[in-house]
Amino acid sequence: MKWGLVPHWSKFEDKTLSTTNARAENLVEGGGMWGSLRGTKRCVIPVQGYYEWLTKGKQKLPHLTKRKDGGIMLLAGLYDSAIIEGRTLWTFTIVTTDANKDFSWLHDRQPVILSSNEAVEQWLDTSSKSWSKQLTSLVQPYNDPKVKLECYQVPQEVGRVGTESPTYIEPIASRKDGIQAMFSKQKQKRARSPSPVIVDDERLVKAEEDQPMKNDNDDEIPSKKPKTEAVERKFAKKPKSEQDMKPNSSKERKSSSPKKKISSQRPADVKPITAFFSKK
Repeated sequence: MKWGLVPHWSKFEDKTLSTTNARAENLVEGGGMWGSLRGTKRCVIPVQGYYEWLTKGKQKLPHLTKRKDGGIMLLAGLYDSAIIEGRTLWTFTIVTTDANKDFSWLHDRQPVILSSNEAVEQWLDTSSKSWSKQLTSLVQPYNDPKVKLECYQVPQEVGRVGTESPTYIEPIASRKDGIQAMFSKQKQKRARSPSPVIVDDERLVKAEEDQPMKNDNDDEIPSKKPKTEAVERKFAKKPKSEQDMKPNSSKERKSSSPKKKISSQRPADVKPITAFFSKK
């Protein structure tokens, strides 16, 4: 099935028609091309999310809106089939409505999201082959508090025709080649580089590791062996001067001369001092 509805009366695929989306207001009014489809050819389109481009000046930044719980999002749609060049071509369109207040900053429109089983059953029930008030209530701006939505910026490659990648639904900041990954690699590189270490206060060892950052699109580059640079510092004692090394002759002479021995014995002809006081 192809996106971009081709009405059943078409004889060729008219690419000038803008039928990728069908406005909910036109379905409710019942006029135009959608009047013949709204009662009998309703369908549900399962998606992981939908893209919308945010305009900032001259830039258009792609954003993805999806269910916060990671579940499949079910969008309301219409379908038809036409015989084109002898073959049956099945096509569909997505019903859009006004954006709710939480997503009006991104765009003024958003797809009609069927967030409950009851809503899906009502939308697919074409037994009455007509439009009803219950169906009108389903195509209103999204307001289910039980199923939260989230929106974030995705890479610019989304807009390139013919390119597909699972990374196109990942936030641009958390991709392997994104900004967050770049800072993470730099942090790991700094953690692997040891700080200078002093050994025995005499040897300074500094280890440096030079490893280039790896790009996911490049082949693996072998890391270089860490370079180790050792610087040895030896501290020698300052030699003494000749004057410091010359012995002190005066001290040596004094220390080398023999000491005179003083006798403690008194000569026989010398009377003690106490003899003076004993005279009367």
